[in-house]
Amino acid sequence: LGSTSVHLLIARPERGGLTVVDDESTFLGLGAAVDGPGSLGPGGRATLVSTVGAYADLAREAGVVRPIIMGTEPLRRLTDATRIVAEVSARAGAPLAVLDHEEEALLTLVGLTGGRAVRSDLLVVDIGGGSSELVEIGPNGLARAAGIQLGAARLTRRIVDRDPPIADHFEALGGAARDEFAWTPTRQPADVVFVGGTATNLLKLVRRVGSPERDDRLDRLDLATARDIVQSAPAEMLAATHGLREARIRLLPAGAAIVETVLDAVGADSGRVVDAGIREGAILAAERAGDGWRDRLEELAHGWLT
Repeated sequence: LGSTSVHLLIARPERGGLTVVDDESTFLGLGAAVDGPGSLGPGGRATLVSTVGAYADLAREAGVVRPIIMGTEPLRRLTDATRIVAEVSARAGAPLAVLDHEEEALLTLVGLTGGRAVRSDLLVVDIGGGSSELVEIGPNGLARAAGIQLGAARLTRRIVDRDPPIADHFEALGGAARDEFAWTPTRQPADVVFVGGTATNLLKLVRRVGSPERDDRLDRLDLATARDIVQSAPAEMLAATHGLREARIRLLPAGAAIVETVLDAVGADSGRVVDAGIREGAILAAERAGDGWRDRLEELAHGWLT
């Protein structure tokens, strides 16, 4: 349960990865409640409970015995989070675990590596709607995980007040991202990896206007291309043209600002985009460590496969 969407992943663990059975999401925009009234309220809770309950039913129909249900940034901040946890857990028949920033970052790393040991210094960045999680890891050091209150949806709500956005919005987004990026690397990574829906949709957009066979990296020229596209037409029209969700397109300028801020912070020319993260990490962690996976995340982050 994230700030932008509620995601379902049903997958079967296999050595070196997962075989996906079902993968879908529902856009609920929970982060808007965090920055607005501060709570979901009865109506919002009912919608969320119904959505998660239906996903839990799908999982059990597919043969899942113990669904893993996780909440991230909105569940850390909503004033009615305790009621949400109780109501979702009761309807889904499984506990809703509210992850802290470090757990979220480490699960993202596990999902990215698939349990393989890291061979070089790596920075993984999960750009969410309400926050972003970062984890530094190398072959000879402990994982260093952190979360910052900088997310694509939150930044968009605060700054972008028209569709399509204009150059002034891009400048303001970049300035805000730099000001709020409260994190300092301990070393320059050999590679930067971006995960999450905002990063993957940025890559999809530049691929669809360029070459579908291009590599999986985003550089500053790609970010400029994405900005040019987003300001060229309303999000509804771009969604129809490029086959992306309208709600996702609205978040891409803020996402581009966050990507560029990260690249600047670590002195990197580009970053790799990977469509794997917290959901994959949770399945792999639970398969490896059982019900006690949350207590072993630091260990699991360093991998168990050779």
